[in-house]
Amino acid sequence: MNEKEMTKTILAGREKIEDVYFVACGGSLVDLYPGYYFVRNESKTMHADWITSKEFVVTPPTHLGKTSLVFICSHGGNTTETVEAAHMARDLGAAVITMTHNPDSACNDDSMMPVIYDWSDHVSEKEKPQGIVLRVLNELMKAQEPDYIKYDAVKDGLEKADGIVRAAVAKVKNRTWLFAEKYYKEDFLYIMGSGASYAAAYGFAICSLQEMQWMDCCYLNSAEYFHGPFEVTDEEHLYILLMSRGRNRIMDERCLAFLEKYGKKYEVIDADELGLEMIDDSCVEYFNPMVFYAMSVAYRNALQDKRCHPTDMRRYMGVVEY
Repeated sequence: MNEKEMTKTILAGREKIEDVYFVACGGSLVDLYPGYYFVRNESKTMHADWITSKEFVVTPPTHLGKTSLVFICSHGGNTTETVEAAHMARDLGAAVITMTHNPDSACNDDSMMPVIYDWSDHVSEKEKPQGIVLRVLNELMKAQEPDYIKYDAVKDGLEKADGIVRAAVAKVKNRTWLFAEKYYKEDFLYIMGSGASYAAAYGFAICSLQEMQWMDCCYLNSAEYFHGPFEVTDEEHLYILLMSRGRNRIMDERCLAFLEKYGKKYEVIDADELGLEMIDDSCVEYFNPMVFYAMSVAYRNALQDKRCHPTDMRRYMGVVEY
């Protein structure tokens, strides 16, 4: 089912969609944030919320029901709280899209709208969860909001995104090695991002470094840096700053100016240097996270090699009961 067919299914028997919920855990939740940010900023008829699966189940949104669309993502497809969230939303009459890499999982359920995505290296960005969500939302906006004007720009961006991401990864390879060489023994670091890329900082921290490298770190919204966290800035603390392209860049630039004045150890990953100027400025902010996710993978892989810490090694996840 492509995005046009999916949009027809979403709207079948519904006058309109009023609320869009993005529900998952961990890295899958990260993948849904750009879609949430897109609806929040572009739609005049729909409200959006981004909620971890367990919270969605324990405290269901009051408006969840017939006029709701729920995006569910679980890479393995069997995360207990995510499957429970999907079933609850379905039973309350919402349109539910479940995305998973595993065709044999509970998320591949025809009582909802299952999407099985490939996760191999050759797969295009538009066929991964971030791209799938943006494709569906772009069609839904076109169908539901007559004055929506970014449809063609978003479609063009989706076609260009994969080439941009692959070129960016190649461009930073040596930089990631140098970063790992210099900082692989670091005790703690901060990762900052803004706008749709805030979740890229979040995922970089909790997935790439805490989960996959057992490194202590903290993620920050660039806009919040100056409301407390900047007090620990000195020449000893390490920062990674994700510099977005688009409206939110002004917040990242303010952080960089402060780090240049008071810090010493910081790595700037700048979207302006990674090909995103190829995407129309009207929608480029929703594509920053695709590039920054790829950057988090590139940097964690360099750290893995230098630290001799395999990214799939776990102490607890899938090892003990929790």
